[in-house]
Amino acid sequence: MAVRLFSEPFDPWSLVREREQELPMEKLGAASVFVGRMRDFNDAQDIRGMFLEHYPGMTERELERIVAEAEFRWPSITCEVAHRVGSIDPADTLVLVAVWSAHRVAARDACAEILERLKHEAPFWKRERLSDGSERWVEKNTPGR
Repeated sequence: MAVRLFSEPFDPWSLVREREQELPMEKLGAASVFVGRMRDFNDAQDIRGMFLEHYPGMTERELERIVAEAEFRWPSITCEVAHRVGSIDPADTLVLVAVWSAHRVAARDACAEILERLKHEAPFWKRERLSDGSERWVEKNTPGR
């Protein structure tokens, strides 16, 4: 398991490639990768940026707990989770969830569960900068389906 927070932009595909260099890829027939980026709109308003707050240490522990529970449920998986914090601009990568497994169903299902739990359980707080110069706190995540 790897869980990392970044205060600067990161390349999710580089993280995937780096992780695959460490893995026994001959035993892993499937990978499910989700990359989420910041949109320039939310709730029918133009967004110019966002500040993503977190509790250092606590946020990482919560993400590690979510991943550990997924690894317990699907013992054959290996995971990489990366998330941005701090000041973020539209099109910046916000989150990477990558899961490798011997089988596609485990990789797909574990990736989806980790992502949904991360969105609803991890201690992050989003403050959006609107196009008119004002700011607002995001009160809820967009639905997963």
